[in-house]
Amino acid sequence: MSTIRPLRPLRYDTRRNRDLSKLLTPPYDILDATDKAELLARDPRNFVVVDLPHLPPKDAGPQHLYEQAAATLRQWLAEGTMVQDQEAALYVYHQAYTYEGRAYVRKMFFAGLKLEPFGAGSIYPHERTFGGPKEDRLALTKATQAHLSPIFGLYEDESNDVARRLEEALPPEPLAIGTLDGVENRLWAVTDTVAIADVARLIGPKPTYIADGHHRCGTAMLYRDWLTAQRGSLPVDHPANFVLCVFCAMEDPGLLILPTHRVLPGLAFLADDLAGPEVTVTKLSVNDPESALAALPAHGPQAVAFFTTRDDTYSVVRPTREGLLDPLEPEHSPSWRRLGLAFLHAYLLDRIITPGPAGGQAPKIEYIKSNSGAVAAARQAGGCAFLLQPTTMAELRAVCTAGDLMPQKSTYFYPKLASGLVIHRVVD
Repeated sequence: MSTIRPLRPLRYDTRRNRDLSKLLTPPYDILDATDKAELLARDPRNFVVVDLPHLPPKDAGPQHLYEQAAATLRQWLAEGTMVQDQEAALYVYHQAYTYEGRAYVRKMFFAGLKLEPFGAGSIYPHERTFGGPKEDRLALTKATQAHLSPIFGLYEDESNDVARRLEEALPPEPLAIGTLDGVENRLWAVTDTVAIADVARLIGPKPTYIADGHHRCGTAMLYRDWLTAQRGSLPVDHPANFVLCVFCAMEDPGLLILPTHRVLPGLAFLADDLAGPEVTVTKLSVNDPESALAALPAHGPQAVAFFTTRDDTYSVVRPTREGLLDPLEPEHSPSWRRLGLAFLHAYLLDRIITPGPAGGQAPKIEYIKSNSGAVAAARQAGGCAFLLQPTTMAELRAVCTAGDLMPQKSTYFYPKLASGLVIHRVVD
């Protein structure tokens, strides 16, 4: 079961001004020093000063930086910049945005999610985690005694029961609003105990698939275990047993998964160099990445587009048979072996390009989200690019429930969640 609970979080005080545009920040793990400086130039109380004390957050930094972040949080509470809500609530969170000329609203909510070992209960990861980033987050959690940024969890709800129940209980006006990177963020508190119980009951039987925040979830488990070692067994309802989570239905029309394309800088070869008994190459009469990507669905879910500066052409590359990877990658699930990204990495890159055009060494790979940006990077570096179809929810669900993990950078959930809206204290 996915066990959730309402929150009594810390929040910026919005009683006088509910516009948090200058105070919100993107997730810490996509920011650099320049980004941090720009956010603090908007307002020195921008949440980034607490959420990102050490750069880059790939390993633990000096302890005094985390203590300084904790002192800032305490100061904000003392002076009233932040307050703690006294009534437990589920916090409904909407993001309104435009992508490729179309307007979307992604409907979500904040709650505490009871921690469970990955894959042993109802929480399913889709990415591998690494020790360094968790060391940074653990040091920050110990200092602040709070989950500062949420994980992003997906649940199945084809009939939209959860979102509909929350909509019925929404107050007329949001507690907070804020525009960040062109995305309008809106936050409401649902305190109705019947509505909260209904949502908990509806969510209960559903697995939670982690979309973003694997390191944050792993850190929450480490902190809980550390606190248990310090204090002994924790009460079942102790806040440290729950991780701050933003929940969104997989079927929500505002939930987009975008691909991350692959560029091989300085390595240019012809599409025909990829062709063979197991690989079909189809030349395309197009001259832009959007047209090449539009052609892919007709060639099947494993098809990828290939652009090369060798002759400035686009092609579709796909396996000649669906089960190509079955005998080659037996340690992975059948669902993983049917992914276009698996075909690209486990076959094209590992078994054709590395021993062939790359001369026996694995090529350098750059990961670029923009279609045109990937082609531009290939042009600039005199290389080639693989343009990918987005991962589908069905693919993600199938790989996760099989106990497998997606290939690296297989999902880009757009837009990113804003940090600074809701903070979960993990103390009594």
